[in-house]
Amino acid sequence: MLSAYRVASGRLEKMAPGEALDEAVWIDLWRPLPAQVAAVQALGLLVPKREDMEEIELSSRLYHEGGYDFMTVVLPGVTPDGEQVSGPVCFILGPARMVTVRFHAPRPFETFPPRAEKTPVGCGGPDRLFLGLVDEVVGRLADHLETAGHGLDEVTRTATDARAALRGPLLEAALARVGMEGERISRVRLALLTIQRMLGFHALQLGDSKQDHTMKAMLKGLNRDVQALEVHADFLSARVGLATDTTLGMINLSQNATVRIVSVVAVLFLPPTLIASVYGMNFQFMPELAEAWGYPVALVLMFASAAGTWAYFKWRGWL
Repeated sequence: MLSAYRVASGRLEKMAPGEALDEAVWIDLWRPLPAQVAAVQALGLLVPKREDMEEIELSSRLYHEGGYDFMTVVLPGVTPDGEQVSGPVCFILGPARMVTVRFHAPRPFETFPPRAEKTPVGCGGPDRLFLGLVDEVVGRLADHLETAGHGLDEVTRTATDARAALRGPLLEAALARVGMEGERISRVRLALLTIQRMLGFHALQLGDSKQDHTMKAMLKGLNRDVQALEVHADFLSARVGLATDTTLGMINLSQNATVRIVSVVAVLFLPPTLIASVYGMNFQFMPELAEAWGYPVALVLMFASAAGTWAYFKWRGWL
């Protein structure tokens, strides 16, 4: 899919399909078809393949070629099937336009176009669009961290609730939620790392001569935001470990309580079982078996032994 935008009356306007791309200030390629890639490459730039974007080497993700800066980051998003993934997004920045190439759907690419002119740097050129879009991405990552924090709060409340401690399914669901939030935080942490590298590369390529005061302030502000979110992501990662330990501890306590009940029941029935076993032996000389009072006495002994065991456990505080 190819989406092209031009600047009209100070706002970002989506171009109609089939219009010439010469006027486009931003071209967004999402899972592009070969014909769409060829149309963009006709403008004089080489669109990287997905395999190139997924390379882990820094030289493959951040480089300058043919008058364009190629900057690849890893952002969280969704696939067409609705699966949450982290995938590469390439920002191709030139003097006349910005091109983005992606194969999944990060939310900022949908929310940014209607509000591009509202950013501090506006949308008067590709550099300003780039900084505005990155600001939208950073804001979305902050939302992810906030969601993860709320999720960990709910897990902690569930794990420390005395009533929930007696219900295994709730604790199992809480443990699964911890894993989900931990995965969310790890995706955000990776995105922040790649964005920080991209902003450093962009600052070096841009140079002081091409930056006005507003863009300098915007770039510095983005770097500070990224660093602050990295600290917050590390804090939430520590909370994930704490929430996991708490939930597992409550699960162990719940299981121990169940095992203790079973053990107590087994011990209570042990003395009566011993008495029944004695009178179940096949010896020829057992005088009590021939007496009329033998059977009720055996029953009383079994009951008394169980009651005595229970009273002893209660006195020792084991129940």
